[in-house]
Amino acid sequence: MTALKNLLKDLLFVAIFYVVFTTLGYASFHIPSGSMEPTLEVGDRVFVNKFTYGYNRYSAYFDPAFLPEDRLFEDTPNRGDVVVFTLPNRGSIDFIKRVIGLPGDRIQMRAGRLYINGDMVPREALRQVTYASYDDGRPTRVTEYLETLPGGVTHRIYERSDQYIWDNTPEYKVPEGHYFMMGDNRDGSSDSRNFQSMGFVDGKYLMGRADITTFSLYDCDQGKPVGCLGPVPYGRFFNLVR
Repeated sequence: MTALKNLLKDLLFVAIFYVVFTTLGYASFHIPSGSMEPTLEVGDRVFVNKFTYGYNRYSAYFDPAFLPEDRLFEDTPNRGDVVVFTLPNRGSIDFIKRVIGLPGDRIQMRAGRLYINGDMVPREALRQVTYASYDDGRPTRVTEYLETLPGGVTHRIYERSDQYIWDNTPEYKVPEGHYFMMGDNRDGSSDSRNFQSMGFVDGKYLMGRADITTFSLYDCDQGKPVGCLGPVPYGRFFNLVR
């Protein structure tokens, strides 16, 4: 009986430590969709830094209503950060996107090109990539670009074409305290460009910044130029999220 009590105490301590650590420190999230390809692949596990933007009710599990929405140790994201956030109006589902627009920015897509405050964001074509779509298994051909955001953050994006859905939009003015989010897979992401689904994201819903991929269950048969040893995608292990 004593051994059972000690085991239960140990399990309780581990559970409490896990909840505290993943609420205040780092939490692990998996990538369920291709909206952030090629930066993050389906099957990747990422460590999300919870203390980057401070803490509120959305930092904790299950969004407990007794915790305030005001942040403790509040800080704001930088343009180009890859962030995890929740949307209560979408059933508190967790999303991961890149911060493209900061409060006060004007964001627009014209013929597939991103404009921030009236200036076209530069991009450089890197290569053509053909891979099996996770949605239906059909071959998907995209152009991979290196995009450089204002402030100097560079990251890769996918574009199927420059005349796809959400490639031509009105100009959006980002409200105070809100952010404009986009996926790196520009033609495979429903994000702030889609106001019926997401729109501007209130800063209080940010949960943390994705910092590193720890390991991955990426499907090596998909056909992308990802380092694989048999079925093991070693090229997805311990990469900084940029």
